[in-house]
Order: sequence, then structure tokens, then C-alpha cells
Amino acid sequence: MKRIFLFLATNLAIMVVLGITVSLLGVGRFISSAGLDLSSLFAFAAIFGMGGSFISLAISKWVAKKSTGAQVIEQPRNQTEAWLLEIVQRQARQAGIKTPEVAIYDSPEPNAFATGPSRNNALVAVSTGLLHSMSAEEAEAVLAHEVSHVANGDMVTLALIQGVVNTFVIAIAKIVGYVVDRALSGNDEEYQGPGIGYWVTSIAAEILLGFLATAIVMWFSRRREFRADAGAAGLAGRGKMIAALERLRSIHEPSHMPSQMAAFGIKGGVAHGLYKLFMSHPPLEERIAALRAQ
Repeated sequence: MKRIFLFLATNLAIMVVLGITVSLLGVGRFISSAGLDLSSLFAFAAIFGMGGSFISLAISKWVAKKSTGAQVIEQPRNQTEAWLLEIVQRQARQAGIKTPEVAIYDSPEPNAFATGPSRNNALVAVSTGLLHSMSAEEAEAVLAHEVSHVANGDMVTLALIQGVVNTFVIAIAKIVGYVVDRALSGNDEEYQGPGIGYWVTSIAAEILLGFLATAIVMWFSRRREFRADAGAAGLAGRGKMIAALERLRSIHEPSHMPSQMAAFGIKGGVAHGLYKLFMSHPPLEERIAALRAQ
């Protein structure tokens, strides 16, 4: 319930901020009796598409901590926390980035994630389930995978891609809605603005285009998982990374990670057929085969 409330509250706050921005810039009324103002439309679409994506990125660490209850290790309280800090610090030096914040969150699911607005302002978190179910070498490889995500700038790149596709989805949907509405009104020269045809068509187009946009973003997400696995092999050793993925494959535990962080976790879900197009992670078998082929 807390996660749902936080998700809704965060998105509502983002929408309010973007709505105020659109109003202040005067780009909200892109359809009038004079027709469609493409400049205002694309400005409107960019504000909601890019703006929403990058605001989410900017607050991603805060959202991650609140939604998972992750506790950042400030001063190690035990040997495990000291080990986690030491491993991440060493891997960050190898990768040439500032050491991310390191956190532990309470979950029986063996998983980990990385998030943050930049390569030098990031968070790496591991679940208690991962620490309990994996060996030190396997956990080291998982940490290396997450550090590689940070070093590759995957959070920023994914936000950029998401923002661009969102912008085009919004703009194209509005254009389609406008064209259909004008056709239904008989291309009346005294067009009074959007009617029911515009609203129904633009909403339907946005939903359909949204599925296509999600497939594009998830395709990139799967590609960067292979890159993060390769980066982890370089930081921790290929054998350790393969062992970690083999361990995850042997554990049949459903993912309970919040959607905001799922794309940056070590473990993906299982899907078949067309559902594979919407997976953020490739199947573990494919990732293991890719590492063995290196």
C-alpha cells in the first residue's frame, strides 16, 4: 500500500509541476479555430515527455529509498556491511566513477538495483534475500553488474530514450486526433476546437503508440543488460558473473521490486511470445550464453 501511495503521489506531483510549466509557457492551447499549432504542440509534448522522464530520474534515489525501505550504509555496523562498502568502493575505482551510495533493503527476493541521476550520484542497493542466498563471489558479481549500469550511464540513457519516445507518442497522438476530428466535422472552416472525435481518437492513439514505445524502450533495456553483464565480468570475473546468473536461474522467486527500479535490477521476469517484447531483461539463459561466448 505504501508503494502504491508513493507511486501515485509522485506521479501526481510531477503532473502538477509539468502542468504549471505548460501554463506559464503558454503552449497548452495548441489547437484553436485557426488550426493546429505544431510549434506549441511539440513544446507541450516535450515538456510532458522529456520533463516527466527527467524529473523521475532526478528523484529516483529518493523514490527508491522510500519505496523499498533501503537503508544506506553510513558507518558499517557489521562485517557484511563493511564488505559491501569495500567491494563497491573498489569496483567504482576500477570503473572510474564516484562511489555510489550503498544500501540494503529487506526482501526475501534475491535482487539488487542501481539508480540515480548521474554516474557520480548513484545508489546501489541489495536485498537481504540476495545476501542470504548467494555466496560472497556471486554477490560480488551482482554488485559489479550494478556498478557497471552506473558506469555505463544507463539510468540517464534510459531516461533520455523514454523521454524522446514519450514526446513523439504525445505529439503524434494529438495530430491523429486533430486530423480525425477535422474529418468528422467536414473540415469546417469555422472549426471551434477539439470535439469528442479528437479526445477519443487521441486517447486511443496514445494507448496504441504507448505499447510500441514501451517495446522500443524495453529493447534497449535488454541490450544494456548484456553490456552490464560484460562490464561485471571485467570487474569481478566472468566465472563469478556466470555463477551469479546460474544461482538466480535456480531460484524460482517472483519479482516484487517496484516498477521504477525493476529495469535496473539484476533479475528479470519470465515471459513467452509477444510478452517478451515488454521484458526489461533478457532470459537468464541468453545472458549466460552471451558471457560464455566471450
